[in-house]
Amino acid sequence: MSKKKKNLLIAASGTGGHIFPALSIAKDIETEWNISWLGIEDRCESELVPHKYNLFTLKIQSPRKKNIFLILQYLRIIFSTFTIIQVILKKRIKLVFTTGGYISAPTILASRILGVPIILHESNVVPGTVTKYFGSMCNYVLTGFLETNSFLGFKNVIYTGTPLRQQFYIKHKLPDWVPINNKPLVLVMGGSQGAKGVNEMLYRSLKFLLSENFRIVHIIGDTSKKRIKHKNSSNYIPINFTNEMAALLQNCDLVISRSGAGTINELMVMKKPSILIPYPGSKNNHQEKNALILSSAGGAILINQNAKSNFFLDKTLKRIFRSSVNNKYEILDLMRKNMNRINFNNSKYQIIKIINQFSRN
Repeated sequence: MSKKKKNLLIAASGTGGHIFPALSIAKDIETEWNISWLGIEDRCESELVPHKYNLFTLKIQSPRKKNIFLILQYLRIIFSTFTIIQVILKKRIKLVFTTGGYISAPTILASRILGVPIILHESNVVPGTVTKYFGSMCNYVLTGFLETNSFLGFKNVIYTGTPLRQQFYIKHKLPDWVPINNKPLVLVMGGSQGAKGVNEMLYRSLKFLLSENFRIVHIIGDTSKKRIKHKNSSNYIPINFTNEMAALLQNCDLVISRSGAGTINELMVMKKPSILIPYPGSKNNHQEKNALILSSAGGAILINQNAKSNFFLDKTLKRIFRSSVNNKYEILDLMRKNMNRINFNNSKYQIIKIINQFSRN
């Protein structure tokens, strides 16, 4: 007689940095658990979360207003605790897994009120507000970076690393739509938020890159395309989105990107040199702290976004590709060697083991 599966609620919303790690874990534990998903209306999860996970959404917003409007947004988030209590009771949830963000606060409160165990995963180097103030209420706080543990004084903190989608552990060929020559391939991406700033910075450098016959795959995001003088170059490929991110990362030579926790971990597993441009709107400046993990190890160059950042990116690219012998670039090779020295902790099995111990209780 097969064992009856228990019910698990995943609360993950907003950006790929919150959703993709949760999806990675969900796929590997669905044989042990009946999974429901808690998200927020009109966010990325409505497109990314498979229908089989029975998505419930809340009508709340990220607290970004000012004065009394900010207070009202926080109150709405806290009051959503009662809606989450109803979901947990209706679905007979036995365990909650959340990946941070403002959806986690009411989820943790609801779980505590009902006595349902909860596991929180924090993927950023510097823990977010929810982790700092609500982490002590969780059964476990799992961290994506060992450095994060020093910010938290809880006894329930375990360093696991951040889980990646399975495609990042599989060898891929270069997609056939990418130009082929013997010059470096540069991958440019802005992440699920903040692509516009990266795009603007790149436009100044396109002339140099294309004059060197470099290949550029530019993921411009959900922003309107700017008219680009070089858009008809066969070596410049601007696209809004791709499902072949792992293949592109695996086969490129340099990445220009925001520095969300997911991106940092993808760069670590792929051992790719990068130029990292932290999203200036990230809370607690966490993207800059994420970028410092790689830049301090010599595997990345950090450029903060400001009025002169277009100039600094152009100057940095010219320095990296200043001279070559048989298309070997000294600075790029050094960055690559430094990336190879960074250890990446494959966290999936440890997280799954922690989750599944609750399926036996």
